[in-house]
Amino acid sequence: MKVIFAGTPEFAALALQAIHEAGFEIALVLTQPDRPAGRGMHLQASAVKEYALQHHLPVAQPISLKLNGKYPDIAQEAHQLLHDTPHDVMVVAAYGLILPTTVLSIPKHGCLNIHGSLLPRWRGAAPIHRAIEAGDSETGITIMQMDEGLDTGAMISMEKVAISDQATTASLHDELAHLGAKMIVEALEKLKLAPLPSTPQGEEGVCYAEKISKQEAALDFEQSATVLSRKIRALNPFPGAVATLNDSAIKIWSAQAHTPTQAINAKSGQIIQANAEQGLQIACDEGRSILHVTELQKAGGKRLNAQQFLQGHPNLLGQHFQGHLK
Repeated sequence: MKVIFAGTPEFAALALQAIHEAGFEIALVLTQPDRPAGRGMHLQASAVKEYALQHHLPVAQPISLKLNGKYPDIAQEAHQLLHDTPHDVMVVAAYGLILPTTVLSIPKHGCLNIHGSLLPRWRGAAPIHRAIEAGDSETGITIMQMDEGLDTGAMISMEKVAISDQATTASLHDELAHLGAKMIVEALEKLKLAPLPSTPQGEEGVCYAEKISKQEAALDFEQSATVLSRKIRALNPFPGAVATLNDSAIKIWSAQAHTPTQAINAKSGQIIQANAEQGLQIACDEGRSILHVTELQKAGGKRLNAQQFLQGHPNLLGQHFQGHLK
């Protein structure tokens, strides 16, 4: 069976590797154009492109696939390449480009998508982040037959994963990436023998995972510590949750929520403990809950645990973290 693979980040690269190592012929790899990255803003290839080049797989990087879009000539060239490349199915994982109906209809067996949620919950761009942020107890991978909607296609297979109260987007991403790689290989093995049965998605429980923006990074200490701790984990590793202390931006990478037996006399954002024994504790929601911060990073500095941070900032008791960025 010949496969065209479309994907861009590490999540997709693991799936490409699994398909390749399982012995499927990779007829073509589609990935996003190289992007500037790092301090020098040099062009950097995607994780998928790097794997493809290392294993001598053909690569194309069209900027668009929409014939009626901004780059019709580039899209037409990409369409022609797909038509000219013999293949049976296309596998899509975190590609980052919209696949129009004119592309979805090209492969004999259509396009299979590896999606990082339990559809129809968390359709869209950031399902892992949003599941953590919302306090979901579980998520998973759905293998889906793509249609022209946003993650609305019929479901082929689904496996669940528990979300621990320590999970970050980084750790959950890695777990789901390996699961998705396993599941897509299983689906392709079945497809070699017969068409894949699928189940249409229901409309109950539909919600959308909007793309994460840097504007979401600011912490609001009027919220509960539980809400803030989820947000901190959801924004780790990107863009990182941020608050200001003495007009300096501080990224908070790790924290646990605690609820006192009764509300404490402190304003939201006030530091109520700052010592080696009790660590760094911040009052939230007008003292109704406490955020126990365990890892921080000052702008331009390294990530530090709370004890290390307090050694360089010994007089924080009573000071206030502000949720807005200055």
